Amino acid sequence: MITRVHRRGSRVGGLLRYLWGPGKAEEHVNPRLVAAWDGAGPLTHLEPKVTASGKRDLRALTAMLEQPVRAGYRPPTKFVWHASMRLAPEDRHRSISDTTWANMAVQMLTEVGVATTATDPGLRWIAMRHADDHVHIVATLVREDGRTNWLRNDYPRCVKATYNVARRYNLHRRVPPTDRTAHRRPHPAELSKARRTGRAQTPRDELRRLVRTAVAAAGSQDEFFARLREAGILVRLRRSSTDPRQITGYAVALPGARTAGGQPVYFSGGRLAPDMTLPKLRQRWGTPTPLVSMTAGQAERVDAMRQAAKAVTVAADDIRRDAHAAPGRAQATAVAAADLLTSLAQTVEGDRRGPLHRAAEVFDRAARDLYGRVQKSTSRSQEMRAMSRLVALMGRISGDDDTIAALALVMDLARLADTLEQLRNAQQRLHQAEAARVAADALRLVAGGRQRAVTLPLTPTSTPALTVGVGRRTARGR
Repeated sequence: MITRVHRRGSRVGGLLRYLWGPGKAEEHVNPRLVAAWDGAGPLTHLEPKVTASGKRDLRALTAMLEQPVRAGYRPPTKFVWHASMRLAPEDRHRSISDTTWANMAVQMLTEVGVATTATDPGLRWIAMRHADDHVHIVATLVREDGRTNWLRNDYPRCVKATYNVARRYNLHRRVPPTDRTAHRRPHPAELSKARRTGRAQTPRDELRRLVRTAVAAAGSQDEFFARLREAGILVRLRRSSTDPRQITGYAVALPGARTAGGQPVYFSGGRLAPDMTLPKLRQRWGTPTPLVSMTAGQAERVDAMRQAAKAVTVAADDIRRDAHAAPGRAQATAVAAADLLTSLAQTVEGDRRGPLHRAAEVFDRAARDLYGRVQKSTSRSQEMRAMSRLVALMGRISGDDDTIAALALVMDLARLADTLEQLRNAQQRLHQAEAARVAADALRLVAGGRQRAVTLPLTPTSTPALTVGVGRRTARGR
């Protein structure tokens, strides 16, 4: 079940005429009231009567809903609040009575602050039903005592209240409340332009992946900007107005993504993800251990993967231990693990957006803190981030020994994702718990496909990269 909050309006009568009318495609069948505000009286007295012409007389109900507005002190211009509670497809087979719908609507509205409570006189509202799978709620935003109830943040409050109602009534689809950890979605215009230009991703999404890869492999802002430029990204720095030597922010653009006038389309770090602003990245990096740039052979790559796998195993134990005693430490460790997975995806798949890259994107959502916050780095998170930078410096894998070591690291990261799912469930951050579960399943799927690929014999004409490429055999259903 989910509640949709519609745009506010100023005409009660017009909305009621639509709800009691035939609908846009004659879909409104047997419209009737199922609930109303306290003190409204019997529903039979409120139900609009059918006139001799066959239409509903909505004037009396409209006047009763508007009465507090007319008597209120400086009421808002748009005082009509409209929402709808709808069942998910998997719940629509259930036969829910009008009484049950009324109880669900009252419980949701009471938690949101629309219906009357012991300390709040509430608003005048009605719940009406003209289909089996949903009800409409109409309220006027002036209380009985003449004060306006602005219902600020009404949508997230409705989502949370509806989730609680769906849980009480054991409905299958329960949409958890928002947790403000998702990155910004591309604008519809960006999606349309990407389709017209033949791009698989919008520039915003592609830049987010590239910037995340640079963040995972860097330890300072100078190294970060250098990696962005090496990746072919246009970088524009914002400098302090009082001290030009101090960099306060950045923006990035793809060379091929331009406006109609030929100018690059820049995105600031905060527009890519809530935790990608420069101050938050500095806090995320902390004071990293210096690493020496080097070209590693196979033995060094295998050793780096094994070191990272040991660090991941210890990090999972730390998250379980710190979940209640030190949640900030657990959070910092989870973000560092996301960086390690991002570096591993780049090492294994390169610039190709394969299944490991997609798993890293989902894992990053599960690891992100609320409201874009960044926790102070810890010794464990610094160790994990050092492993992330080390894996990034090792270069692409090129043989079976590399692949087996990478598989072990992928499986350890899958187990860490399981631990992260438990942490998010305990914190009631259910969207992130689902993301952690999806990431764990994706990592196991990648590891399973890679293991099968490694056991296949190499033909004289094949190359190790083709034989053990991530996702090739998995994508074919192997």
